[in-house]
Amino acid sequence: MIHKIDFNLASSEQISASLGGQLADIRLSQNRTQEQVATEAGVSRATLARLEQGHGVSLDTFIRVLMALKLQAHLEHFLPDPSIRPLDRIALAGRERQRARPVREGEAEENWTWGDDP
Repeated sequence: MIHKIDFNLASSEQISASLGGQLADIRLSQNRTQEQVATEAGVSRATLARLEQGHGVSLDTFIRVLMALKLQAHLEHFLPDPSIRPLDRIALAGRERQRARPVREGEAEENWTWGDDP
């Protein structure tokens, strides 16, 4: 089954359902039962079923199931690299940022997001 959704427009419930469906499809493509994957992940079969149906489970459970399905290498793609942009590094004179600073009244807030670099 295809689980393509627009993550920019989807609700958290829709994203959970899509991810759960993808995990179920991957498990089936590996010809493994829910019981086999749940046992290897150290969770109950009911918990795995809830995950595959898109219901809430803990982050730990999600990671355990990914590891049981040998998908942990894909975790690095969930979040962008938080490294400071090169121009910010120059402005900070090589120091790493330790905390965020609120925008003061009268200052323009930069609306930069990941992927906006040219």
